[in-house]
Amino acid sequence: MFGIISGLLVLFCCCATASEKIIIGIAGGSGSGKTTLAKKIIAAFPDHSVLISQDAYYHDLGHLPMEKRSEVNFDHPQSIDFELLKTHLLELKNNSPIDVPVYNFSTHSREPFCQTITPAQVIIVEGILLFAVEEIRDLFDLKIYVDADDDIRVLRRIERDINERGRTFISVRDQYLRTVKPMHDIYVEPSKQFANVIIPSNSRNERALDVIISKINEDLQPKHL
Repeated sequence: MFGIISGLLVLFCCCATASEKIIIGIAGGSGSGKTTLAKKIIAAFPDHSVLISQDAYYHDLGHLPMEKRSEVNFDHPQSIDFELLKTHLLELKNNSPIDVPVYNFSTHSREPFCQTITPAQVIIVEGILLFAVEEIRDLFDLKIYVDADDDIRVLRRIERDINERGRTFISVRDQYLRTVKPMHDIYVEPSKQFANVIIPSNSRNERALDVIISKINEDLQPKHL
């Protein structure tokens, strides 16, 4: 843990003056706890931060028959509209609001309406493939990878997909074996090497989280808080 804290201190000394806005990427496997960590940082800066999910940028599959939509590999980088995500991050950095797609996981298509997000000093993006795509990971001032055991991740994914996305256990299981685990091994896990900070997905990450929040606050306070 000391290495994590030391790395954070050095990192923020380097990136704090890089730009007025701080763009933070939070990556890790499906079910690792990325969203939970992101929301904790958001909660620390409720008036000065925004959260964007990579999952909102899935390509719209509304043009395909329903049976074909479920056959798509949603864990491959090509399933994400990274060009639009890049454009949106640059617009936020340039102080322009963006219209984020609203993705329907039941129909695998985008809703006809969007979610407008206004610029903030702290821009947080979470998603499994953020560090696997060079043009996206290069936009982040801070790259955090949340590490979790495979067993924990798959159980969390099953619970989420059944309770929040209307999936069946069989469909979640089949997708995990067919695409989720193979793509994790090919794209997600190797992208950990690009992270500035790697933290465990359990109570042991609290100290690292405290340091992250403290350094963000220190950077923003003279100007904004």
